[in-house]
Amino acid sequence: MLKKFLGEVMIIVAGKQAENLAVLLDNKKYVNEFTIAKKMDLTINQTRNLLYKISDYGLISFIRKKDKKKGWYTYFWKIEFLKSLEFLKEILVKKIDQLNHQVKSRETKRFYFCARCNIELNEENALLHDFTCNECGDIFAMKDNTRMLRELNRALDKLKRELKSVEDEIEIEEKKLEKQKLIRLKKEEKIKADEKAKKKLEREILKKKNSNEKPKKVSKKEDVKTPKNKLVKEKLKKENSKSKKLKSSSENDKIL
Repeated sequence: MLKKFLGEVMIIVAGKQAENLAVLLDNKKYVNEFTIAKKMDLTINQTRNLLYKISDYGLISFIRKKDKKKGWYTYFWKIEFLKSLEFLKEILVKKIDQLNHQVKSRETKRFYFCARCNIELNEENALLHDFTCNECGDIFAMKDNTRMLRELNRALDKLKRELKSVEDEIEIEEKKLEKQKLIRLKKEEKIKADEKAKKKLEREILKKKNSNEKPKKVSKKEDVKTPKNKLVKEKLKKENSKSKKLKSSSENDKIL
């Protein structure tokens, strides 16, 4: 059913010749334009003209690759299923609106016709011609719209069924795209989580490495040169000097 709808789209846009493109083109991988031309039994220029015409509507997309030896570009094409189905839906909606208008017109207005010349006019135009055929001079007869209405309603029902089928296909394609999007997001989240875990592990290894390093030994010379130790030394020196003076003074007092 999907291929049938896509074939209709190709015919609407580029004519009957383009119908087989719906079968040849895929929506997952790109197809070489030379392969398409060969399978359609067309020249590469004829094939490209068809593809460019459809591409103008955004219904197919392409990528190109440069031949390193020859220097020219080769195009690869794929069909856009969802856009093509939405395009067909718009066409069907317009046709249904037109048929609804015709049905309403046949139900509410009167029409006249000339059986000999097979000419039909609405009541306003028939009145302008005095209900007489300009071609043969016969008097117009009133048209029985019963058969016409039956045919219009039959065609209308067929279009509505087709529209429903197209809408179902659109829903399926949208679900596929949503699923693909979720898979892509999960992959991106997994990549980010893996990178975060890797960085965390690197930090932990670096931290462990730093904690396992032995503290640097300070030599006696370096120890003396530090400001804090120098002050302590000077303080101790002053206290020792003071203690000696007191001791000397005490000994002198004893002698006296």
